[in-house]
Amino acid sequence: MNKSLRQLFTIVVALFVILGMSTTIITAIRANQLNNDPRNTRALYHEYGAPRGAILASDGSVIAKSDPSNDAFSYQRSYTAGELYAPVTGFFSISQRGWNGIEASRSSLLSGQSDQLVWQRFKSLFTGQENKGATIETSIDPKIQQAAYNGLANNDGAAVAIEVKTGRILAMASTPSYDPNQLASHDTSEANGNYSTLSQDESNPMLNRATSQLYPPGSTFKTVVAAAALETGEYQTDTEIPAGSSYTLPGTVTQLTNAVSQADGSDGKITLEDAMAYSSNTAFAQLGVALGDDKVSSMAKKLGFDSPITVDGSDSTGTPWMSVASKFPTDTTDDKLALASIGQGDTVVTPLQNALVAATVVNGGKVMQPTLVDRVRSSDLSVISQTKPQVMSRAFSSGTANKLTQMMEAVVTKENPNLAIDGVQVAAKTGTAQIGDGNTSIDGWVVGFAPADDPKIAVAVVVHNVDLYGSFAAGPIMKAMMQEALAE
Repeated sequence: MNKSLRQLFTIVVALFVILGMSTTIITAIRANQLNNDPRNTRALYHEYGAPRGAILASDGSVIAKSDPSNDAFSYQRSYTAGELYAPVTGFFSISQRGWNGIEASRSSLLSGQSDQLVWQRFKSLFTGQENKGATIETSIDPKIQQAAYNGLANNDGAAVAIEVKTGRILAMASTPSYDPNQLASHDTSEANGNYSTLSQDESNPMLNRATSQLYPPGSTFKTVVAAAALETGEYQTDTEIPAGSSYTLPGTVTQLTNAVSQADGSDGKITLEDAMAYSSNTAFAQLGVALGDDKVSSMAKKLGFDSPITVDGSDSTGTPWMSVASKFPTDTTDDKLALASIGQGDTVVTPLQNALVAATVVNGGKVMQPTLVDRVRSSDLSVISQTKPQVMSRAFSSGTANKLTQMMEAVVTKENPNLAIDGVQVAAKTGTAQIGDGNTSIDGWVVGFAPADDPKIAVAVVVHNVDLYGSFAAGPIMKAMMQEALAE
């Protein structure tokens, strides 16, 4: 072979190598990136060319589905009671790829492209049948969800209900909300316009306040401090601790006071149970300082603070849905620790985290992994996956849990009879977090569970920026949610 032929051969081989490498990069290495590129209209038509799977409530009612459409796209996404379920479903749009909720966390299953559906795709290829997405069956109870949404009404807030023994999320409401149908339009300009309007709305209706908003928990955090105290073995429900009508934060001239005189105790002391029942700020601020930030922050971490909580999904099913991390300060000064111990200062939580705290108390100290999906079915109704209860951690002993339950029952019987339900033992902790310039407004909280002697549901509710104590702002919502759960 002469020199010219060798050079030509070398060039041809090199070109084939380059072609092979570029094809491999495009079809394999960059496949997901290209498929997810919003400019890739081919991928968009592919997604809308097959029916996306339905999302169901726990009673089988459809809350999201795909309907045939007579346009360039074959199917139109629709949402039943869109504003009610928006925090759960999220949205699916031709113009905005920033889906959230289950539409994102289970996207590959809903679209039918998951590896778990490979056999179904194989059958569709050879039978000529349409490839259909999987159906997602959630744990959301429509009646409890409706009670939460109705209770929040026109307020800014959120509510979460958990089945205590399993971690199943029974309700997740967030207000103000939005209608995902506005974003599902096949008219790109209409969908973009609606998205722009919603995203620029000062009330931020697309924010899921149950998992993505942090609030000062107020006195609901006293359950965490009480758990840390009981776990030391040095405190019992009848142990007297320092209280008083006022307490000066260490190293400052700032004084804490109590909302009711019963919280002052007698002769400067109060039992731990009464400190919880009457929500004594002076007692719990001093208790937090006495315990030290190591003990309090350690208990908070065991309960889930300082780490994001997985709500649903994984990298293999879509974009994992993560709750933002609740926070309790560490290595802080005593004055800040005192404030943090009564749920003010640098302590912030999500409603989901506070619901987990309540559920852990009534579940013997076990922190259950919260779940939103019960099972996934393929188009032939066979079960692809089914969620099983999983313990995340053990925060405290069953003995501590029993004492906390007793103390939280006293919150209702001694100070908040408006939270009582006839014939049912209710345990709760209210919270009134001061917010705004000069502490002129309130985040009203309540966490609780029922029945206290045979637990079925744990609830957390927050109503933001109101002028009512938590017992009256959030209490009626919790009570309505419990009544719906217990009526079933």
